[in-house]
Amino acid sequence: MTLSIAVLAFVTLQRLAELWLARRNTRRLMARGAVEVGAAHYPAIVGLHAAWLIGLWLLTWDKPVSLAWLIVFAALQLARVWVIASLGERWTTRIIILPGAPNVRRGPYQFIPHPNYLVVAAEIAVLPIAFDQWLFAVVFSIMNALVLRHRIRAEDAAMAIDP
Repeated sequence: MTLSIAVLAFVTLQRLAELWLARRNTRRLMARGAVEVGAAHYPAIVGLHAAWLIGLWLLTWDKPVSLAWLIVFAALQLARVWVIASLGERWTTRIIILPGAPNVRRGPYQFIPHPNYLVVAAEIAVLPIAFDQWLFAVVFSIMNALVLRHRIRAEDAAMAIDP
């Protein structure tokens, strides 16, 4: 197995595991009375991330990987774990509001708003760059920014209603 395939397999399995975790957390939150906000844009997020991952497989499975950029990507994975651990059972891929529960203010959330989206935006750029796919990184970064613009507005509005 080449390093390229190993990296892509890792990211694919990681994302599938995260989807499982997100669904489990969503079910548990909804059972406690949580509500979803901004569901209309969720398919666009899923589609964007699926297209990003499929595109990477198609373009890079047989390409060399820059170890320097791979180290940057690995650091982003540590940040991703910190974000998920900080949110705990509240981490999900959807905007789920649990009435009466305070907004999370620990981990990276004590320093910056929306650290998860910052990590994801960096990942969307860095992994393609690790494979020398700069145009791919730019195109998906722009598309992600457009989706996140809407998502962050919806999330901020929901969190302001029920801080």
